[in-house]
Amino acid sequence: MGRRHSLTLAGSPETLRDQDTAAPNPLTSSGLRVPARVNGIMPLYSLQYSFRQPLRAPAMAAYGWCTDFEPADGRLFPVKWRRSVRWLSKDALVLTDTTYPAGRPRRIHRLVRLNPPEMAWTNTHLDGPFRHSQYWYRIVSDSTRSCHLEFRGFRLVTTPRALSASEIARLTDLERRSDADLWRLRMAPALRRDLTPRGSVSRSLR
Repeated sequence: MGRRHSLTLAGSPETLRDQDTAAPNPLTSSGLRVPARVNGIMPLYSLQYSFRQPLRAPAMAAYGWCTDFEPADGRLFPVKWRRSVRWLSKDALVLTDTTYPAGRPRRIHRLVRLNPPEMAWTNTHLDGPFRHSQYWYRIVSDSTRSCHLEFRGFRLVTTPRALSASEIARLTDLERRSDADLWRLRMAPALRRDLTPRGSVSRSLR
């Protein structure tokens, strides 16, 4: 990105943590859903969470920064991160991200769909430990000089055992805080630096 996070996103760039029950679902009120066991081996949980991140830039400039994906995006993440970008059309691309948990390369493909009229985009994991997880992003204008990001995460995780409602709630909160911190501590400051008028706007990084 023009220093952004396709996340993924939140971004989300995940913190690289590797994680159904047939019982009735008591958890939908807390923002997550526990589907029936689908693989016969490991429980699968859907974690849903959201946050907002203020951005000190005009909305259109922030959207352009956030959706300007490029190989150099990896420098914004707190771990070693390599990225390649393959455009499928003017509003669709595949990101191939390689990280190195425990020193071993892990490659993840993400489908990104852009929606410029709404200043929005989505990031869907095509493989990897969070396969089929999806993240929604939207830039909303607050003034001529500021805006904010609206982020929604729909992460699918598997666990070696069934989790209690409180354990799932803690896991959901951990994911939310991890993605929110990435934007607050790295993406938002980088966006502000890149869009400060003192030369050309550098490219973005999600």
